Amino acid sequence: MSDLTTTAPADPGPRRVQAVVALRLLEVMRDMDLPVELLEAEDPAQTIPRRFGLSDVVERQIRTHREDVRRRVRLTDEEVHGLFRFVIRRPDSPEVFRAVGRLLVEGERIPRWVRRLPRGLRYRATRREARKLLKKLFGRPIGGFGRGTFVIEGRSLLFVEADPGGDACHLLSGFSEELVSRMLGGSARVDHTLCQGRGDDLCRWEAELVQDTATHAPVPEGVSENEDET
Repeated sequence: MSDLTTTAPADPGPRRVQAVVALRLLEVMRDMDLPVELLEAEDPAQTIPRRFGLSDVVERQIRTHREDVRRRVRLTDEEVHGLFRFVIRRPDSPEVFRAVGRLLVEGERIPRWVRRLPRGLRYRATRREARKLLKKLFGRPIGGFGRGTFVIEGRSLLFVEADPGGDACHLLSGFSEELVSRMLGGSARVDHTLCQGRGDDLCRWEAELVQDTATHAPVPEGVSENEDET
C-alpha cells in the first residue's frame, strides 16, 4: 500500500487538479473491493486487512483528501499521475476510471432548464458545460470540440500522460456519458473512437443520446439549433 504515498519530485509543478479527483479514485476502488459478505470460515482479523477496500491506509488517504476538498486544496499532475498508475495495475481499471468520471459529474450542480431547449441548443449548452467543468476539475482546458454534436478531441492529455496504455481515458468517457445524460435528459452512449494509447494521432470521444426523455421547446425566432458558441 506504500504506492499510495508518492515522493514529491524536486519541482512538482503547479497545483491545478482538484483533490476531488483523487478522492473519487480512492472511494471507487474501496467500494469495488468491499466484500459483499464475510464467509463463515473467514477470519476477519487476518483477511480484512488484506482487502484494499478495508485497508486503514486507504481510509486515512480518503480522510486526507476529504479534508483537501473541504479546504479547496489542489494537487499536482505528478500526484494525480501516481494515483492513476496505481489504478491501472488493476484488471478492472477501465471500470474504475469510468465510474470516477461519472461521479465527478454527479457531484456538480447541473442546470436542468437545458432539457427544455431544442435539441441543437441543448447540445450547445452541454458542450459549454463540459468545457467549464473540465477546466474547473483539472485546472486547464481538456482537449477541444470537433465536428459533431458532442465530440471531444485532444493530444497528449493528462490521461495519456499518466497512462500511455489508454485505460485512464475511460475517465473522460464516464464523464461525458453522465454529463450528456443529465444535461439532455435520457440515456447516452460514449465511444472512445480514437486513442493515442492505441497508436492514433489523437484521442477522440463521441457521445450521442440513445434515449431522449426531455421535453422540447420551440426554437426561438432567429436562433439556429446547430449554432455553436464561439
